[in-house]
Amino acid sequence: MSVDKLKKDLDKVLDEALKLITNVNNHTDLENFRVQFLGKKSILNGLMKSLSDLAPEDKAKAGKDLNLVKKKINDFINDKKISLDVTTDDNLDAFDSSMPGKLSSLGSLHPITKIMNEAIDIFQSLKFEYVDGPEVEDEFHNFTALNIPESHPARAMHDTFYLENKNLLLRTHTSSVQIRTMSKKRPPLRIIAPGKVYRKDSDITHTPMFHQIEGLYIDENVSFANLKSTINIFLKSFFEKDDLKIRFRPSYFPFTEPSAEVDIEYFDNKGNKKWLEILGCGMVHPNVLTMANIDCEKYSGYAFGLGVERLAMLKLGITDLRLFYENDLRFLKQFQRV
Repeated sequence: MSVDKLKKDLDKVLDEALKLITNVNNHTDLENFRVQFLGKKSILNGLMKSLSDLAPEDKAKAGKDLNLVKKKINDFINDKKISLDVTTDDNLDAFDSSMPGKLSSLGSLHPITKIMNEAIDIFQSLKFEYVDGPEVEDEFHNFTALNIPESHPARAMHDTFYLENKNLLLRTHTSSVQIRTMSKKRPPLRIIAPGKVYRKDSDITHTPMFHQIEGLYIDENVSFANLKSTINIFLKSFFEKDDLKIRFRPSYFPFTEPSAEVDIEYFDNKGNKKWLEILGCGMVHPNVLTMANIDCEKYSGYAFGLGVERLAMLKLGITDLRLFYENDLRFLKQFQRV
């Protein structure tokens, strides 16, 4: 499938959805149309799976177009639902025009949840499988299996939340989910592990609880070039900027070798060009593969981890991370339709 063909298909689906939803007059039909256009077996979901057939340079734009159509249909359905709530016969019969009006507010997903879902959608379009795991972990899955030695600072009590059973802790990253998946399944593996993680940090850019999305791809002949391609496609699609400048800086992580920090270019309030760290990544260390009983001579792989709150701050223009968790409706309502 070509990009032009996909664009025509998306326009056709959008036109059909708007026409059908416009004429809906009850909640049952509206829900049926929601499943038809946005459900797991919908046309849009089928088109999302076809993105893998596109050339790498076309995937970012195609993914952005598809997500935009999904958002327009979802917003139109939500607006129609509000309209039906007001105009149903039951409501009209019970309505007393002599009574004063009552204020009501429409709930919505938290901005962090929206940003996480958006990132997950992009990775799933690249054929990454969503996996989950426990938030209470043991030291083996959280540290040892990731080639993190006992002397590493991350194992200290001032960095990690340990439970009364000193072998149990609140996971400090979702890499433990990758370890559990590698121990249960054989390559090829292509997974993402989103979820909450916990560390003893609290300031304008850190909270004791935050969200991560970690990715893992293991197969024969996987190279750093494959990693760079995936990161480039994700960041350009997420920030909806095809000319986004991205750089990889050499770094160190116990569980990957070689490793890199990924930065994106941005301009500050004075128009000065700067670089901002977005995520860490690298090729899976042979020791990690070996501890998961995967032949490191036959298989290789890459891994990456990004903070959802950091992505949200950049995309939404937030300067203090703690604002997301103060439950101030004046702040949260700004992002109801984001």
